[in-house]
Amino acid sequence: ASGISMLQLLHILAHFDVGAMEHGGAEHIVLLSEAMKRMTIDKDRHLGDPAYVDVPIGRLLSRDYCGGLAAEIKAGLRARIERVDDRSPRETTHISVVDREGNAVALTHTLGSPSGAITDGLGFMYNGTMSRFDPRPGRAGSLAPGKRRASSAAPTIVFKDDRPVIVMGAPGGSYIAPSMAQGLMNLIDFDMSMPEAVAAPRIVAVSNTIDVSNRIPRYVTEEIEGRGYEVKRSWQSYAFAALHGIKIEDGVCRGGADPQRDGMAMAVPA
Repeated sequence: ASGISMLQLLHILAHFDVGAMEHGGAEHIVLLSEAMKRMTIDKDRHLGDPAYVDVPIGRLLSRDYCGGLAAEIKAGLRARIERVDDRSPRETTHISVVDREGNAVALTHTLGSPSGAITDGLGFMYNGTMSRFDPRPGRAGSLAPGKRRASSAAPTIVFKDDRPVIVMGAPGGSYIAPSMAQGLMNLIDFDMSMPEAVAAPRIVAVSNTIDVSNRIPRYVTEEIEGRGYEVKRSWQSYAFAALHGIKIEDGVCRGGADPQRDGMAMAVPA
């Protein structure tokens, strides 16, 4: 799944004082985009079924390697992505749960791109995730007999002192890992509440274009374009994946559901 990509993005950004930046400002967005592009390059290059591909998890998440990628960004080097069009599936859902005993579950379920096929008597639809393979031969994500497709899901539980403090996940295809990383940074670096963290304007850069939420001010995107970046503005006020999570503070759970989808946060009496 995409937990590796999400962690690599966070490990790159750990070399910057993200919390001191203006959230959604030009400096913040350019930094996020360059880190996301490097994450995407490594995802395409290395992530695949470990029965077929040697996935160098230790190296991809190492402090030295991620520090080297951070040094490139600090030096002003711009990453370039070479990939085919990525179609994010629309048939994914996520649920985050914490009970009164402190047990926590983050669960993301998807059909990928649903096939429409149901076997008589079984009652469930088969996914069409073969469409998510890289059609180019000789790559980590290329199609092969019996090979499993890498998933974009990144359900996450963050622990502090061996206790869960954040339970979060999202639907959204290739947008999940970058959106989840931003949600976690909103909570930890910007000290937001869970409703604030899941609703704050996001960006994604899984191509050479920086895609921004429609709530990013135009003077910010004009400054970024002035630096030579291509920016695409989403028509959505709340765009890119759909974060749903719970933050646990002093034994109290506070949930948040991204306003763009039909999720909600609620407490259920025992």
